[in-house]
Amino acid sequence: MSDNKIKCPNCGTAIDVDEILNHQAEEKYKKEFEEKLRITNSQLQKEKDIILTEKQRLEDWKKSEKENYEKEREKIRLEEAEKSRKKIEEERLKITAEQSKNIAEKYELDLKKLQEENTLRKEENQALKNQRLELLKKEEALEEEKKNFDLKLQEQKKAVKDELEIKIKLEKDAEIDLIKKEFKLREEQQAKLIDEMKRKAEQGSMQLQGEVQELALESLLKEAFPFDLIEEVGKGVRGADCIQIVRNNFGQPCGKIIYESKRTQRFSNDWIEKLKIDMRAQNADIAVIVTQEMPKDMLQFGEKNGIWICTYEEIRALVHVFRNSILKVFAVTKSQENKGDKIQLLYDYLTSREFGEQWKAIREGFLAMKHSIDTERNAMEKLWKAREKQLEKILLNASHISGSVEGIAGMEHIDLNLLDE
Repeated sequence: MSDNKIKCPNCGTAIDVDEILNHQAEEKYKKEFEEKLRITNSQLQKEKDIILTEKQRLEDWKKSEKENYEKEREKIRLEEAEKSRKKIEEERLKITAEQSKNIAEKYELDLKKLQEENTLRKEENQALKNQRLELLKKEEALEEEKKNFDLKLQEQKKAVKDELEIKIKLEKDAEIDLIKKEFKLREEQQAKLIDEMKRKAEQGSMQLQGEVQELALESLLKEAFPFDLIEEVGKGVRGADCIQIVRNNFGQPCGKIIYESKRTQRFSNDWIEKLKIDMRAQNADIAVIVTQEMPKDMLQFGEKNGIWICTYEEIRALVHVFRNSILKVFAVTKSQENKGDKIQLLYDYLTSREFGEQWKAIREGFLAMKHSIDTERNAMEKLWKAREKQLEKILLNASHISGSVEGIAGMEHIDLNLLDE
């Protein structure tokens, strides 16, 4: 046995201590790491939400400013057009009333004034353009800040993960050393206890061990086959150790199995001849020897000279096979009794009014169920056809809308597909 393995005193299975300890330590520190990582992710998510909120607010403000700019620009254009129209109308009226000289001077003054107003509007438009450029610069700065924040976040995550891995490894190594020493001490104590128990067990009598197996065999048969009759043969009485009378579901005896229990270090062929004599005396169908040590020419259960031989571990499965064969033979034998009378009874039943009425009831129930299914199928097919027409109508109108939008904005801006590609 290696230093990192122990053996179970009950089943003898080798247990890898390092594997158990590694698994426990990994589970423990994995939970701690996941909790710390969850807290860190929560904090980072909050900061990210704040940045996203600020970005959304900036987008809304930018959109609002753009709309105000377009409205103001349209308003100015309309006002200028209205002013020009009014001034032209006024000039046209004044031409008829005043002399050509005055008209020319007035027109020159008005033209100069209009040029000054146009220059002022150009300066206002340039100011709005400068303001829009400033917003674009702020947006680019915000995007750059977001990228830097993501890089910083990744670096913090990596630093936290490396720190936790180093801490987990140190604590894990220390804890594993302590547990190894504890398991080694327990292993030594258990080895001493096992040796002591073996020594005491070897001191028990062979007769007592044999009686224990006989009682265990009887208990196993009674538990596995509660409907069968299990008879115990008393000590000193000639014959097998245990008799099993196999019974079917109606409680009828169908056959008999006898058992001889042996728990010694060497198998004797004399047991076979003795059990064959007991088998004839008891009129048994099958005889079984349950032994601790198998014959030298048999590696597993089998039949030898008409007697079945097996170990205690194999007896349960083997008895199931024996019982099934006995029950089948009994059923075949029983079915041959009064065969002619049974055929006449079966014919009378099939031609009787009772059988005809029962079959008629079954046929009526079948026809009613078939009619109900056909009615439901017709109703559902009608409903499915109506829904199919509605769906075709929806898809047709969606295609018209999608084509119009594609012609205006292009499919790279808006996706209106109702079905997957």
